[in-house]
Amino acid sequence: MGLDVGVLVVDDQPITRSGLTCIVNSLPGYTVVAEAGDGIEAVARAREHEVALALVDLRMPRVDGVETTRRLLRAQQPPRIIVMTSFGVNDQALEALEAGACGFLTKDVCLEELHRALDSVMHGGTLVSPDMLGYMVTRAARSTAAVPAERRAELLARLNESERHVLALIGAGLSNAQIADRLFLSVSSIKARVSRLLQKLELDNRTQAAVVAHELDMLGD
Repeated sequence: MGLDVGVLVVDDQPITRSGLTCIVNSLPGYTVVAEAGDGIEAVARAREHEVALALVDLRMPRVDGVETTRRLLRAQQPPRIIVMTSFGVNDQALEALEAGACGFLTKDVCLEELHRALDSVMHGGTLVSPDMLGYMVTRAARSTAAVPAERRAELLARLNESERHVLALIGAGLSNAQIADRLFLSVSSIKARVSRLLQKLELDNRTQAAVVAHELDMLGD
């Protein structure tokens, strides 16, 4: 069965917003059901429409992309969120991912890459580029709040072999569906394992899990 995804486009620049809307509407399985110029309007539009995916600009007046992400995720049925920016990897993009966004894209993304990104996120994947992973790991290493290596090892020891394999595949950027195919398991089984490993590692989301996998040099073979 194909996708039928209602999309919310959030950007304070009308021309950019209209252009992105046209592009998304050209992709099979995706329809822009609402647009918004900032976070306040985005939350209102999300309440009025069935929004499964939100493309959110990071830099906006009144309420920026980070806070917009937080507010959209408070909904009873929150959308998947991809944050977008013209400025590349930065602290604000990282904050949005830590707030629960599923991915990060720059606005110069090509049509094919955008389509793959949307499909990946809607199938449970996380969009974390090598540049972003490197940035996250570097910042974490410099932070006094970073989890000590001994603590990470202790948490990792809580995982069984299967959960470690799933963690490695998350680190490689695979979606739940792709992991299920790789391991010859059902998607529901993979979702359960992801949920368990996040709980065991005391993490909030897949993005944080991807960072842990990267820090421990775990590769999704």
